[in-house]
Amino acid sequence: MRRRKFITLIGGAAAATWPLRAQAQKTLFVVGIIGDVPLWRHFRDGMHDLGYVEGQNIKFEVRKDEGEPDRAAEAAGDLASVPVDVIVANGSITALAAQRATQTVPIVMIAVGDPVRVGLAASLARPGGNITGNSILGPEVAPKRLQLLKEIVPSVSRLALLLNPDNASNIVLRNEIEAATPALGIRLILVEAGTLADLDANLANLLSQHPDALLVTGDPFHQQHVGRIIGFLANNRIPGMFQIRENVLAGGLVSYGASLPDLFRRAATYVHKILQGTKPADLPIEQPTKFDLVINQRTAKALGVTIPPMLLATADEVVE
Repeated sequence: MRRRKFITLIGGAAAATWPLRAQAQKTLFVVGIIGDVPLWRHFRDGMHDLGYVEGQNIKFEVRKDEGEPDRAAEAAGDLASVPVDVIVANGSITALAAQRATQTVPIVMIAVGDPVRVGLAASLARPGGNITGNSILGPEVAPKRLQLLKEIVPSVSRLALLLNPDNASNIVLRNEIEAATPALGIRLILVEAGTLADLDANLANLLSQHPDALLVTGDPFHQQHVGRIIGFLANNRIPGMFQIRENVLAGGLVSYGASLPDLFRRAATYVHKILQGTKPADLPIEQPTKFDLVINQRTAKALGVTIPPMLLATADEVVE
């Protein structure tokens, strides 16, 4: 079953105009995109729904970054010099790269972990500068994931966290999880991976520590290789807790988090407002207020995990 997701905007947007371009006189807007994952189609669909037709009144300049800081910096610098009217960036690594590349071109960030704590914005209500967008995290999400995992795997005592050391939001998340694990009697095992070589090697090394479960973030680099991660978990019969619904549809055990397709689509609204003259500084950063629990019952059976009936009954989606 699938329930509709609602995401609300914090505060209102001022009607100030972005002074750098005579936007009303433009007939073709140029939007820069950093990244090339399938989720970007939801952003493009959102732009289309707002009246933008590629090749007629909008052009997309796409630069790939592979979730790597150096490539993200190169992509952001290139887009800033094209020039483009707006840069759209998914995740903290690309958003920070775009912020460093330009203080004048408006930036819309998508699914950043904590934009204030990682230095992207002054506040959620008034981000300041040339950047705005949405966040993938709401308050108390990390502890909630741990509680759900404990319900599904009551015996969990050694919990691995896969994180990207280059992703500032991953570091913030690590701190939140480290603060929450002692009360649950859980020891945290950190698995750092910012390159493909590190991912394969450190997951293999993890086996010697006999983890009871693995937490996977929404880090763009990890998401590019999530099939590898899910395969590792399946082959070694390790339960995985994910942030993203699509990871569970692909074979992960359970996810709890906001809908990425919704966040990509809603980013189009920010781009539209900026193209119409609104300052990024005056557009509040959006946080999700509805989080979905998705469970893969097939994966649970393969792992020998029994999902509590109450969780199955309250889940937003169950893969049979």
